[in-house]
Amino acid sequence: MTELLPYVAALLAAGAFAGILAGLLGVGGGIVLVPAFAAILTAAGYGAGDLMQVCLATSLSTIFVTSIRSVLAHNRKGAVDWDILRAWAPWIMLGAIVGVWLVSRLSTQQLKAIFGVLVLCVASFMLISRADWRLADTPPEGARRAALGGTVGLVGVLLGIGGGSLGVPMLTLHGRPMHRAVATSAGFGAVIALPSVLAFLFVPAAGAPPGTIGSVNLPIFALTIAMTLLTAPIGANLAHGTDARRLRRIFAVFLLAVGLNMLRKALL
Repeated sequence: MTELLPYVAALLAAGAFAGILAGLLGVGGGIVLVPAFAAILTAAGYGAGDLMQVCLATSLSTIFVTSIRSVLAHNRKGAVDWDILRAWAPWIMLGAIVGVWLVSRLSTQQLKAIFGVLVLCVASFMLISRADWRLADTPPEGARRAALGGTVGLVGVLLGIGGGSLGVPMLTLHGRPMHRAVATSAGFGAVIALPSVLAFLFVPAAGAPPGTIGSVNLPIFALTIAMTLLTAPIGANLAHGTDARRLRRIFAVFLLAVGLNMLRKALL
């Protein structure tokens, strides 16, 4: 038990940090949790096998809980656009299921490389994007909706994240106000996480740590979610007294370092 304490402390710290970021910047904590899980499990001796599969699946399990909580909070303020959420949900779910299938067939090194590249893309967009950028005045329909929704679900699973990092910019680029984009994207997170976590429960992971069902590690889930639920309100309170744009730039630089480090590990 004494030997486990440093790893438990590290998981609690990662969950606390992810919760603060989620509340402060409106981004999913998964983009921080996945590399944190990977580093902690590697240090604990579980670096082989399907390491990234466990990290992604467990991160998504925490996203489901935090997304539901966030949607309920936003809905009390009337900010969730349920028409958009209902129309996009089937395509996001389909993309998420494809993502689970893909994750189950890729090696940990390949998943690290994909994670690194996608994080670099997210960070680059956060650095250069502007609030007044627009692609259209209304969200897309038909084939474009299906393609974008499927992409949100697929990338969400490959990164182990909710809807914020992808859904918010996509909706604001299509004319949705920021507060409604954030609220609706929280729903995207739940739509990504529900089918993917259910699927991951039946996808075995080689070399998984104790307490893992399929690819979802229950002890890591419990420790992480306990901290994210505690610290997300702290981040939300801090957001009211800080320059959100500047913080997003700082976080983007942090993500660049995370992405490059993951790529470095993938190439070792």
